[in-house]
Amino acid sequence: MTTILEQGNISIHTENIFPIIKKWLYSDHEIFLRELISNAVDAIQKLRMVARSGEYSGDIDNPEIVISIDKENKTLSVSDTGIGMTADEVKKYINQVAFSSAEEFVEKYKNSTDQQIIGHFGLGFYSSFMVATKVEIDTLSYKAGSQAVHWSCDGSTQFELSDSDRTTVGTKITLTLMEEEQEYLESYRIRTLVKKYCDFLPFPIRLAGEEAPPTEEGAEPKGPEQINKQKAPWKETPSSLSQEDYLEFYRYLYPFQEEPLLWVHLNTDYPFVVNGILYFPKLKPDVDVTKGQIKLFCNQVFVSDNCEEVIPRFLMPLRGVIDSTDIPLNVSRSFLQNDRTVRRIADYIAKKVGDRLKELYRDDRTQYIRGWQDLGTFVKFGSMNDDKFKKQVEDILIFRTTADLNAPKAEAPAVEVQSAEGDVWQEVGNPNEQSNVLEGKSYTTIKEYLERNKERHENRVYYCTDEASQATYVELHKSQGLEVLFMDSFIDSHFISFLEREYSDVKFSRVDSDLDETLIDKEKESEIVDPSTNKTRSELIKELFEQSLNKPKLTIRTEALKSENAEAAPPAMVLLPEALRRMQEMTAMLSQQAVTFPEEHTLLVNISHPLIQNLVSISQGSIIQSGGQSPSAELANLICHHVYDLALMAQKGFDADGMKAFVERSNQVLTRLTAK
Repeated sequence: MTTILEQGNISIHTENIFPIIKKWLYSDHEIFLRELISNAVDAIQKLRMVARSGEYSGDIDNPEIVISIDKENKTLSVSDTGIGMTADEVKKYINQVAFSSAEEFVEKYKNSTDQQIIGHFGLGFYSSFMVATKVEIDTLSYKAGSQAVHWSCDGSTQFELSDSDRTTVGTKITLTLMEEEQEYLESYRIRTLVKKYCDFLPFPIRLAGEEAPPTEEGAEPKGPEQINKQKAPWKETPSSLSQEDYLEFYRYLYPFQEEPLLWVHLNTDYPFVVNGILYFPKLKPDVDVTKGQIKLFCNQVFVSDNCEEVIPRFLMPLRGVIDSTDIPLNVSRSFLQNDRTVRRIADYIAKKVGDRLKELYRDDRTQYIRGWQDLGTFVKFGSMNDDKFKKQVEDILIFRTTADLNAPKAEAPAVEVQSAEGDVWQEVGNPNEQSNVLEGKSYTTIKEYLERNKERHENRVYYCTDEASQATYVELHKSQGLEVLFMDSFIDSHFISFLEREYSDVKFSRVDSDLDETLIDKEKESEIVDPSTNKTRSELIKELFEQSLNKPKLTIRTEALKSENAEAAPPAMVLLPEALRRMQEMTAMLSQQAVTFPEEHTLLVNISHPLIQNLVSISQGSIIQSGGQSPSAELANLICHHVYDLALMAQKGFDADGMKAFVERSNQVLTRLTAK
């Protein structure tokens, strides 16, 4: 049995903890202005709650927050038209560190309004001491008969409380700035901070104390200029915003950027509160998919550019705003805590993005296809990393195809579409009839591809990863009625492996890895062309290339390729063994190096091509002379090398030395041909 020796309360000495709060409460000193303005907004919201409950009949229709600069006295002040405080309230809420009035106030007036209170910790006010040698408060409570109060503190645990000459309801906080913090007396600095942190707060924020711009003769002098936008589009209902409103907001957040592909408007209050607008940008080749550009807000106050815990990893390249009061923050609102609510919010965002993409695919296929190069990156990356998202979008994963899928497309005016929850809006076309063809190029899903080709090559997908280097292979497949999919985005090298796991009974074959039996004419391979040795054309050509090229790791394979026009087919093709190629690509990815062309590969020589057939005739007419090879034998040797070089070139398999040798041989071949 444990014996309890003593019980009691832990004591905290304010003279020790107060300096720590002043120095380490926030990572950036500039945060003080955000906190003071947030407190001012709360004060105005509280006055409105009181007025709506019938306890105050004064003016609440002209709220404002005024920031004043006095360079001569080195002071900065923030004044509001809010609820104000009595002397007792100053003692309770200011003199007691970390005692917030928000919780008890919201509880008292919870039925009066749905206005949000920003502060909850009771520490924001003390951020003033990070930049000030002295902080003063002048405040007058809304309560009838209240006496205005003046409070001052020099940063120690000592304070002074006296009467104030303030005559209007509200509060003014004045900071006498430290010598090293004089930057906050510059108007441009204040404007920058307000735009960064408080631009979308619901009340006007005005700046006084700077030189006013000249007015026209006889005109009324202008008051302090409003320096915040005030309106937060993400807090509006989706139906109240036009397409131009969304685009204007995007341009404001990300100036000089291309317009977004589409957007998703988040708007839910159950089981958590999340508002926001997320944009799909056009992706640049150098985009860092691990770096987020979504701005996190809490009650319209900017918190952070870091939304890693709130945004699923595959949506990090999205842009826009997320605002939630249910995201748990520490007192500085700078770091997110990884808890169940955050994970649920992330799931909600992923679902809404998936819903939006499905809606676009259903209602405006043309726009979906037009943006697929960028949208596809999100969809594919999300499918590989999120099973729920994968199930949402598996039927809208599309690939460009060589098949001709031309279909009539309905011409219809744009219409407004809004989800049942009212959280997604955009103008889209008539969904009655959709086309999978855009600008002459057809697009299809894997399921549609397999269904369409089940009689020709069941459970097999032919794909191309580089249209330029694999064009010859693609055309060869097309000529024999084999449909090829283009999987040529930077993410597809990983996505193909994912597809193979998803479609375990389907074989995915790159067009240059091997040739389908339907592409080969077996009858021509057995044709005898040298009665003296009883060798077939295939055997003679194989010997000729092996002797000329003399590469131990190169496999020579001879086949007769089917083609309606023999000259249109390639004379030779380089085939890369699928398993070896993938192993090299994986090794290169892990070592973060460029993929090198594999030494072990196959040269498939097309014995149906006229050039190769003529090569046999040239080689058979050659005579070995005492001084070396005959002109015919030398020419045959050059042509073998030339054919091999062309096949490598199609696969981008040349290095600098290889290109130099190719040019030299080309000149030799041309010289011999013109000499005749």
